[in-house]
Amino acid sequence: MSAIRKAVIPAAGFGTRFLPFTRAVPKEMIPLVDKPVIQYVVEEAAAAGITEILIVISSGKTAIQDHFHPAAELEARLKASGKEELLAELAAIDALANIHYVYQHELNGLGDAVARARTFVGHEPFALLLGDTVLTGDPPVIGQLVEAHERTGAAVVALEEVPREKVNRYGIADAVSRDGRLYEVRALVEKPDPATAPGNLAIASRYVFTPEIFAELDRTGRGRGGEIQLTDAMKLLLTHQPLYGLRFEGRRHDIGNKLEFLKSTVEFGLRRPEFHDAFAAFLRDIIRNEP
Repeated sequence: MSAIRKAVIPAAGFGTRFLPFTRAVPKEMIPLVDKPVIQYVVEEAAAAGITEILIVISSGKTAIQDHFHPAAELEARLKASGKEELLAELAAIDALANIHYVYQHELNGLGDAVARARTFVGHEPFALLLGDTVLTGDPPVIGQLVEAHERTGAAVVALEEVPREKVNRYGIADAVSRDGRLYEVRALVEKPDPATAPGNLAIASRYVFTPEIFAELDRTGRGRGGEIQLTDAMKLLLTHQPLYGLRFEGRRHDIGNKLEFLKSTVEFGLRRPEFHDAFAAFLRDIIRNEP
């Protein structure tokens, strides 16, 4: 089995939960401190050794392409101004990976977005990272899944324990533990009732697939919301191939949720040593004076 070198990042959705901001700006460009969310996602893939990345975009998402495209005029201005540190930050973005783009002309669901990557992927296993969710971990979360795939030779999804009363917000895996962190998935249930859910292990926005997933996407009809659901294709895959789940070491930051975005902004701000003390003092003052 060869190391995984390709990743797909779907980033075509409207981002309606962040309107009116996302009326003109892609949700993947929402910043955490001074970096857009999708840069954190690309950095995670690159840190796991992935060198080729396909971003699935739609009309109105050119800001994503602009962000990862070299900005010769800006770089020349920074160099002339002696702003070497900022120049190095931009150079680091350019060096992350070879980034490619494909359009999802009609927004027919996550499954359809993944299907757009068929030619890019070819006959290789690949990583899939949702572009509006930041996962932090050491080693990188997608790297943990790649290692699990190399051990099993099968598709692997990231799993996260969530409160039982919140399982109706997620796709939930009915899974049996093999070693405490690696699970054999027996079934997938989309947004189950907490009273009847098979567990509380939620699929957490990161996947490693073999190219066989494309055949299952071809067989998948329109499901919930009239869209092609990736979960439905995974259920078909389960009928004749093993599927594993990995309870990853790290943290998920769901930027698609406004409250979680606010929490993540605070957390990422406090991680920055140049802001930590002053920002923490400000937050303490805010809480102290809160009525």
